[in-house]
Amino acid sequence: MKADDPRALKGGPFTETFRGFIERLRAEDELVELRQAIDIRHIATLVDQSDKALFFHDVIGYDMPVVSGLIRSRSRAILSMGCTNYAEIEAKLQQGIDHPIAPKRVATSPAKEVVQAGDEVDLFRLPVPMSSIYDGGPMITAGVVIARDPEYGMNSGVYRFMVKERNLTGIDIVTPNNMRLFAHRAYEAGRPCPISISIGTHPMEIMGAGYRAPIGMDEMAITGGIRGAPVELAPCETIDLPYVADAEIVLEAEILPTGWTQPEGRFGEFTGLMGGLHWNPNVRVKAVLMRKDALYYALHMPWENTWLAAPTRYQAIRRALKTAGVQVKDINVTLGGRAFWHAVISIRKQPGEGKNALLAALSVMDLKHVVVVDDDIDVFNPTEVEWAIATRVQGDRDVMIVTHARGKPLDPSLAPTPPGVVPTTAKVGIDATISEGIPRERYERISYAYAERARIADYLAGKGDPAASGAAGGLAQQIHAAIEKAPLYYTELADKFSGWDFQAVARALGELHAAQKLWQDPKGRLCIRGSAFAAKLDQNR
Repeated sequence: MKADDPRALKGGPFTETFRGFIERLRAEDELVELRQAIDIRHIATLVDQSDKALFFHDVIGYDMPVVSGLIRSRSRAILSMGCTNYAEIEAKLQQGIDHPIAPKRVATSPAKEVVQAGDEVDLFRLPVPMSSIYDGGPMITAGVVIARDPEYGMNSGVYRFMVKERNLTGIDIVTPNNMRLFAHRAYEAGRPCPISISIGTHPMEIMGAGYRAPIGMDEMAITGGIRGAPVELAPCETIDLPYVADAEIVLEAEILPTGWTQPEGRFGEFTGLMGGLHWNPNVRVKAVLMRKDALYYALHMPWENTWLAAPTRYQAIRRALKTAGVQVKDINVTLGGRAFWHAVISIRKQPGEGKNALLAALSVMDLKHVVVVDDDIDVFNPTEVEWAIATRVQGDRDVMIVTHARGKPLDPSLAPTPPGVVPTTAKVGIDATISEGIPRERYERISYAYAERARIADYLAGKGDPAASGAAGGLAQQIHAAIEKAPLYYTELADKFSGWDFQAVARALGELHAAQKLWQDPKGRLCIRGSAFAAKLDQNR
């Protein structure tokens, strides 16, 4: 690790900029630079095919380069947070929530090197790529949006904007959240809702803004806590709001008080599906600020959205389970659930806690399906999880369905709803823990005898086992004496009398069985028929 690598700071302030992150991707060989002329219509599909981030230096018809795919992999998401593994990202987020640092206001920033206001605004000059084949238009995807409500204060989020006219976009706020609340309150008051849109910010600002904080909590302060240093905010020119000072491009805008009446979309969503047409407000852009040599960042859907969204779910689930008093071993917010809808949780279970864990987890955000397993199950192994469901679940006892819960409009399984109506969904919980009253020995896993000393590699290398040397006489009597003292498993007897070959041991046990002296205790160990050990079996029939 290089000395100037932010990960070397060991908990110190993380002050890396957007451009600094791009430089680090170069240094880590995680960025490919394409200097030939490229049609903007090809950008999204090229990013989809690349295992590295892409830097398009010459986009035909535009004066501005485009970068995309910056956090489109687990490894690059880890790099962006200054971490060494994925689990550390959740820890950094928790640090930001527990120890927020208020933003620092600065007088200006490089984004004010070029200011276009009023009739100078022309969004068509920005190299906003097309993405999926059914998109309703070019979509601005990496905008960190800052808004203010007279009562609730500041709010930040990441939303997409469909470019419609030179100075008009739509904003996708169909999902219930604080930004939607701010816009709705402004709409009811008959006034526009001012917003700043910062494009080309460090992934830390994107992650902080993407966290669904309680109303009244400033997400940029959470980002400051994540960084260990305040986020710098600079004042806009035409609206009374700040923007992220490190941004490459800033749009100063207002959500118009038209209500949720304008068509917006379609768009390739985090679901991996083409989303439907949404009804949303329009946004009027009053000014565009940018650096002289600005880079346009196109956040590529769906995976660039996923890798930093998942830790926010991990944190919320862990917090809910802690509040419920449930001891968590591990959580997997699955990629099949698009890091939003599905979670598998292993717990160190106390009686009744399987259902409590389900109730707590299903209360989190948009989680739709949750499986709770015991701590012997690897939540990251889908075969193990399915095995737990297959062997530990009774549907009438262990499947919980919560109807009419708040849904996410992007869920394609929900029936269409009228504009402005939030759909409801069914949440499903599966308690795949071992139920109370079930004998634990039913769940003892197969463990092969002698695995600790019989290694296939040794035998492939030529190892052989010595022949047994014990005489056959009196073996049945010796085994009788051994199991008279305490029950033993068959393999324990075979090991105890390993001086005899296995056939001799098996024949001796056969003699005891034929003489009706052999029995088994409740755990399946061999014992003497009629002994105190065997009587326990009779009592438990």
